[in-house]
Formats: sequence, structure tokens, C-alpha cells
Amino acid sequence: MKAVLLVGGLGTRLRPLTYRIPKPLVPVMGKPLIMHAVDSLPDEVDEVIIPVGYKKEAMQDYLEKNRPKRKITLVDEPEPLGTGGAVKNVEEYIDGPFMVLNGDMISSLDLNGFLRFHREKGGIASISLWQVEDPSPFGVALLDEDNRITRFQEKPKREDAFSDWINAGAYALEYEVLDHIGEGFVSMEREVFPKLLDHGMYGLKFDGHWIDCGTRENLLGAFNILMGTTGSVSPEAVTEGAVINHPVVVEKGAVIAGATIGPDSYISERAVVGPLSDVQGSVIYCDARIGSKSKIRGSIIDEGVTIPDGAEIVSKIISHVTEE
Repeated sequence: MKAVLLVGGLGTRLRPLTYRIPKPLVPVMGKPLIMHAVDSLPDEVDEVIIPVGYKKEAMQDYLEKNRPKRKITLVDEPEPLGTGGAVKNVEEYIDGPFMVLNGDMISSLDLNGFLRFHREKGGIASISLWQVEDPSPFGVALLDEDNRITRFQEKPKREDAFSDWINAGAYALEYEVLDHIGEGFVSMEREVFPKLLDHGMYGLKFDGHWIDCGTRENLLGAFNILMGTTGSVSPEAVTEGAVINHPVVVEKGAVIAGATIGPDSYISERAVVGPLSDVQGSVIYCDARIGSKSKIRGSIIDEGVTIPDGAEIVSKIISHVTEE
């Protein structure tokens, strides 16, 4: 079985981090976003097809150095084609029922169970659904008692939304869906899903966690979810006088030199946090250096960055690459 991983977009909301690397390679808990998606797929998925344009060479380089257990095929997408157009662009690689997954989400969805649900319903398409307070930024689905989708509404005004269950970015699709996707730029949500309703389109609700990692706040939130209620600290990383307030993760090879690491922080391998500095709700990537008496709040410090003594960084992404 094939799966298509959608990783389009320039990651503009994560700049300047995504000036250095494409969003699919942004590490979350030591593993790129793309691999969180790949590793979540059912075992029967033997090939993952990824249409990609932005920084394709970086993706190729990563996959050559870190070969995954299943086949991954990168397909050129020289210009943005939308979610539907990206799938149509890789049609020649698809030979039967297939899955589509947004590559920038962290989710507790059991994809094996989702695939079983799709097969049991016997429709042309199934999508995952997540409940939110404000559905206006998303596609909204209305279900009947058999979980069949009767209406689909893309990014409605909050007051006009007929449901608070949104499209959570995982699809199980029959091959015939490709016949409903036109050439060029096509939105799966706006143009394709409405055509599928009469052919049997179903929605699976799930709970647990779901987060789109496209912003600084959400990316930090993904770390918080995955580190759990306590996290983990490499004992040799912590020097005398350091204060650790859980949940935090401090990887092996990091150095916490008499600093305070507050809740919801992730310190990568070989990162150094200097004396009397205070890091809370932040991610410090590998080889970064935080000087003494610095204050880091709600921020992401990219790999290799040096933060000078006494600096105060609040709600920012700091990278040594500031433009393309």
C-alpha cells in the first residue's frame, strides 16, 4: 500500500528556522517532523510518496544519511499545486487504495484503526476528525449516525460553522478518488471532498492529542505533549547548582551549568546553558550556547546559535540563518 505525505509550503510561520531547513525536517523530540509521520503509518504501507519543491536537496540529503525502514520516494513539485494537485501529481506512483497524511502534524490517531474503519465502511474516502473550540481556520464535517459525512465546509466563519469537528489531515482513499481531482492547482478540501460526499465519505473522530506544528507556539506545544508529565534528564548533563523544574527533557551530551531549566523545556544534545541563566517553555537545539544570566521564555533557539550573556529572549525563534 502507498501513502502520500503532504509537506508543501515554505514554512513561513517558522522563519527564520525554515530558512535553514525545510519544515518537514524540523526536529521534534530529536526526530524530524517527517519521520513522526512516516513512523506512524501502518506496517502495510511499503512506500511513502512525498511531493516536494522547497529545499528538496535537504530532504534528499537527510534520507540518504538516515535511511528509513520503508521506501520513500521524493517527487518534484516545481510549483505549488495545493493539497489535491499534489496528490494528482504523484498519480503514477499509486496503484490501489492509498493513504494521505499531512506531514506537519503530531497526532495520537491510530492509523491502523483508521484504516480498518475505512474498510469496514466501504466508502470512497475516510478522513480523521478532531474536535476544536473554534473551527473557523479549518475544514468542518457534519456526520450522520453511521459516521457518514453529509456536509463539508472549508474555513467557515465561526458563527456559520455547523460542527466543531474538523479535518485532522489523515485520509484513507480509494483509487477512484484520483478521477475526481483535476489538473493544476487543486484544493482537496474545497474542490475534491464536496464531490465525494455522494460516493460515501466517512469521518472517524478521535481524541488524545492533535497539533499542527506550523507555528512557534504549536511547535513548542508538540514538544510539551510528547515529553509527558515528567520528561527525562540525562544525569551527567546537570552540574552542581542547576535547578530542574519538570517536565523537561535534557538530552545526553547537553550541559546545564548551574542554570535553571523550567517546565516544558527541551535541551538538545551538545547544547550548553550557562550559569544563572533561566530557560522556560523553550527549545534549545543541538550545539546552541546560552550565555550566563540569560533569560529564555517561550522561544526556539536554533542549532549552533550563541546567545550572549545577559540576553533576554521572549517568544522568538532565533537562528544564525536570517534569510535565504
